[in-house]
Amino acid sequence: MRETAVTFDLEPFTPVTRGPWFAQFAGHGPHRLFVAERGRRLLGYACSHAFRSKAAYNRTVETSVYLDPRAIGEGLGTQLYARLFESLRQTDVHLAVAGIALPNEASVALHRRVGFEPVGVFREVGHKFGRAWDVEWWQKRPAVEPGAV
Repeated sequence: MRETAVTFDLEPFTPVTRGPWFAQFAGHGPHRLFVAERGRRLLGYACSHAFRSKAAYNRTVETSVYLDPRAIGEGLGTQLYARLFESLRQTDVHLAVAGIALPNEASVALHRRVGFEPVGVFREVGHKFGRAWDVEWWQKRPAVEPGAV
């Protein structure tokens, strides 16, 4: 987080500050969190959360996937997203969206691999490390498997 623009968080998390974020997830419904760990080390997570607060957006979720940089390339992002989308297929979610801070070839490849399609770029919407960052937006229908027509 401190060295990268993969997230636009500016301050490190503490258990107290991260509490409200954890509270949005449940064992059922569209807002889910799945983690990968080895031993006691967190390797990454994938989650789905509210896209917007208005009721008309309730069938759309925003997804995020984050991996410890030391775990990139092990297939964990694909596995986490597979588990997340398996759970979302049991809900009434119609569309998942994801934003990728550019450049990020690994995240672009992951999202393409699991069936997301690019839909547009918001120019210079994030500000971190004294510069502006573009965010490319992707979308996927959770009920559709990657590669399906």
